[in-house]
Amino acid sequence: MSNFKIADSKLADAGRLRIEWAESRMPVLMHLRESGKKDLPLRGMKVAGCLHVTKETAVLVRTIRAAGAEVSWSGCNPLSTQDDVAAALAAEGTSIYAWHGLSKDEFYWCIDKTLEMKPTLTLDDGADLIFSVHDRYKDLAKTVIGGTEETTTGVHRLRSMGKAGKLLYPVIAVNDSETKWDFDNVYGTGQSSLDGILRASSVLVAGKTFVVAGYGHCGRGVAIRARGLGANVIVTEIKPTAALKATLDDAAALGDIFITATGMKDVIVGRHFDVMKEGALVCNTGHYDCEINLVDLEARSKGKREIRHANEEYTLKNGRRVYVLAQGRLVNLAAAEGHPSEVMDMSFANQYLALCKLAKDGKSMKPGVYELPPEQDQELARIKLTTQGLSIDALTAEQIAYNDDYAAGT
Repeated sequence: MSNFKIADSKLADAGRLRIEWAESRMPVLMHLRESGKKDLPLRGMKVAGCLHVTKETAVLVRTIRAAGAEVSWSGCNPLSTQDDVAAALAAEGTSIYAWHGLSKDEFYWCIDKTLEMKPTLTLDDGADLIFSVHDRYKDLAKTVIGGTEETTTGVHRLRSMGKAGKLLYPVIAVNDSETKWDFDNVYGTGQSSLDGILRASSVLVAGKTFVVAGYGHCGRGVAIRARGLGANVIVTEIKPTAALKATLDDAAALGDIFITATGMKDVIVGRHFDVMKEGALVCNTGHYDCEINLVDLEARSKGKREIRHANEEYTLKNGRRVYVLAQGRLVNLAAAEGHPSEVMDMSFANQYLALCKLAKDGKSMKPGVYELPPEQDQELARIKLTTQGLSIDALTAEQIAYNDDYAAGT
């Protein structure tokens, strides 16, 4: 029996080219791969991964395997798998269960298949794999040394599990590393979300009123890029220090393009659709599709059709039209290619190093959510600068002494 299920094996050659392009843009991870080939820090480990199957993820998978691990993989979103990349990984011998357009049942079937290997390490984006272990395969948790989590939504979910005393093994919150959230979340999400919106709609952004729900790192990145394209940007929030802006109820009647980036359900609901302009575009860049209440929209609609790829036109009973991109799922991955390789380089370098840390120390770590040391952030940033041919200033011995001299004053 084969150890994979994908859309089309004939796509492998095309996928291989995409992966090789990503490798040319990811020097930090490639540097770590060369070291891993010699030291084999993951020798004997079995890694079950649930993360978007993109060309960048394939570079990470290749690196994990080069370090000595056995890998079994699934996609963490029904619409984010790049089928040619999945085919290329399968052709290389990677156990992978992923294809674009999964149903909910197929999504969890793919996760279940990756767990048949009885992993010693888990790698997650959104915590669906980890939760599956804890909910339906608790016996497997006894042999899992530890896990990693890629995204804000997943980290929040895992911290809630830890607070409830339900977390059965240590998990490293890769998302909380500075070289992840301040680059991947801000610059990656900002660029790729706008890329997805443009591919799905081909609208002119300049002059439009662009409403961003949520002003965390992802929302901030989207707002910066939308403003850079000439949009009039409105930000809505619930956290006073992040907000001091308009509320979504006020913005609903003003916006031309809406994007949610909150990690919370029911951000855009029926009352917002009731007052939206004719032709408003609605999309989401949060991990789950529950941020936009499509049930409310369906109830207000008399018709729906796919007007172009990843773009569904809802005709409301009053005749107005609202367009939902990528079925309310991650617009940057379902309608585009996800984050640029350059920014995923550091995120996935963190993932790799987190797995190495768990392979070495995980058995001595208690169940809980951990962060990677800040020294690792600085080292990865240093490697990234070096690969770009850049250097930075260094403090002199006198400046270092001054920095620590509490007696120095006026």
